[in-house]
Amino acid sequence: MSELQSWLERLERLHPTEIELGLTRVAAVARELGVEKPAPRVISVAGTNGKGSCVATLEALLLAGNRRTGAYSSPHLLRFNERVRIDGREATDTELVEAFEQVEAARGDTSLTYFEFTTLAALWLFQRAGVDVALLEVGLGGRLDAVNLVDADLAVITSVAVDHEAWLGSDREVIGREKAGILRPGSPFVCADPEPPLSVVSAGASMGAEGYFLGSEYHLDDDCFRFGEREIRIPADIALPRLSIAAALAALLVLDAMPAVADEEVTGILAGLQLPGRCQRLRWRGRELLLDVGHNPAAAAYLARWLAEHPVAGQTRALVAAMADKDLVGLFAPLAQVVDAWCPSLLPGNDRAAGCEALLAGLEAAGVPSARVSADCPAVAAAMDRLVADTGSDDRLLVFGSFFTVAEVLQHVRDDIDGES
Repeated sequence: MSELQSWLERLERLHPTEIELGLTRVAAVARELGVEKPAPRVISVAGTNGKGSCVATLEALLLAGNRRTGAYSSPHLLRFNERVRIDGREATDTELVEAFEQVEAARGDTSLTYFEFTTLAALWLFQRAGVDVALLEVGLGGRLDAVNLVDADLAVITSVAVDHEAWLGSDREVIGREKAGILRPGSPFVCADPEPPLSVVSAGASMGAEGYFLGSEYHLDDDCFRFGEREIRIPADIALPRLSIAAALAALLVLDAMPAVADEEVTGILAGLQLPGRCQRLRWRGRELLLDVGHNPAAAAYLARWLAEHPVAGQTRALVAAMADKDLVGLFAPLAQVVDAWCPSLLPGNDRAAGCEALLAGLEAAGVPSARVSADCPAVAAAMDRLVADTGSDDRLLVFGSFFTVAEVLQHVRDDIDGES
């Protein structure tokens, strides 16, 4: 076992609960570490969906403008190192272990959750590297998330939808209030939600935070982004959600941090954007795979639109494994008309994962005919092998439902390729 893996397993046992929202403990350790402002400029990104895509867009454009950039995102798919990037490079095991040692020395008797501990480690690495801009993706909610210990120079809210109800509430107004917790008095913010909750609008107004809203201060018409007199084309076939890309463009224009290149070059940078697990296309064993980490109804609706806009000659077959606490009916219903065959699958060893009975009941309630559903619910790896064998060259195999599901498939594909080589 590597030293990094030993640390990560220790962090999982360090705090009595996986999640404990609140800033008191983590902010106290941040002060001890001196990482309350890890970079001259900080952009915090919250939202139900699209946060990672927004951060990836910001990162690519800032690097194109030769800005030293730190990016912190979560969760990871295959390696923890994915969460912390400096100038586009994942932090090494050695760097992360050194950062963990610094946090451990600073925390004393203060108990920290896994996410709090790793957030502080990322901030320490950014500060030590001397990055110009730190991009911080909120883990859960906003107001009480560990990332919010840092006062952002600009905040982005990508979307507000119902998810994580046990922690954030069950309606968009309450959830919007939590997301708006990352706003700061006098600092600007960008909101990409086409119908922002009143709680977000009023939060900005009450503290004098200037808001830039989609359809008002900036616009996205088909593939054209407009901000004042500036127009930038977003490639039509891009896999990442255009709303998140537009929010990133608006954020950099507000901060006067866009790279000093022609708009055509910006379009070229956007064309090269890709993010693992976000409408990610792969070829494996001669078959087309589409991997997406979508795990709530809003994400499923986006995925359904993407599938309809990118048809295949054959069928679309879906492998889905999801967490038991998710709205399974809402997750499946948007895709009921665009998926031809379903293979609900299991994640062995994951105590949070939905079982076979729950998955089948969710598909039935979502209106998926039983004739389209494989009812035996194999484990994800076994389901992949079966589906690829049954999938024709003109078909598409969709994998979605959670980060865990996509991670399991990516690892299975990697192991298979390594075995062949």
